[in-house]
Amino acid sequence: MNNNLNINAKKYVIAPSILSANFAYLGQEINDVINSGCDWIHFDVMDYHYVPNLTIGPLVCQSILPIAKQLNSIIDVHLMVENPDNLIKDFAAAGANIISIHPETTYHLDRSLSLIKDSACFAGLVFNPTTPLNYLDFCLDKVDLIMLMSVNPGFGGQKFIDIIKQKIVQTKQILDNYEQQSGRHIRLEIDGGITAENIAEIAKLGVDTFVSGSGIFKHKNSANKNNYDDIVQQMINNLNKV
Repeated sequence: MNNNLNINAKKYVIAPSILSANFAYLGQEINDVINSGCDWIHFDVMDYHYVPNLTIGPLVCQSILPIAKQLNSIIDVHLMVENPDNLIKDFAAAGANIISIHPETTYHLDRSLSLIKDSACFAGLVFNPTTPLNYLDFCLDKVDLIMLMSVNPGFGGQKFIDIIKQKIVQTKQILDNYEQQSGRHIRLEIDGGITAENIAEIAKLGVDTFVSGSGIFKHKNSANKNNYDDIVQQMINNLNKV
């Protein structure tokens, strides 16, 4: 149950995508990135239908749940799957805190978002680079997080698509207007091509939650310093300058 969780406790959140981690040492990798200063565990689920890749499922989520609880970290599940309703239930049962879906993957978006909320999880809505934002017109009351994909989903290690900066600005305006009317803050998350070099620039546009896979995991320190302190601290320092 997520009743006691506050996903807005921090202004900025760094969420390492474990898709880029070394799965032979997944538990240690999660320990290392969270202890280095990251906040959430980002969990990418792909079904080889909606996106051209196949990744991990609820059993892996369930296996990392004790580690997440020990580290007081949130599990942020991103479902890149067709017809997500069954997996929503499975991931909620496996310990997910946030479950995000793509609007075009479900026949009944309101029903799917309600299913996430009824499962005591925070609900996220994900927009691909060319997905229009008008899905937001009638569902903001059921959404806790908006994620913008700054790459085409399906693979890690891609470069940030520059035109997405315009979409960030547009989305931020929608969320600010909603917050003024409702008093409720919806987080704005970005996923794809986020590095220590561009994280501050993206934050200035209004993003407060940053998914980074290879931008973090490819920078593991030497065996004498077996963690991600250097790269994560660089990201934190750059965010603190915004």
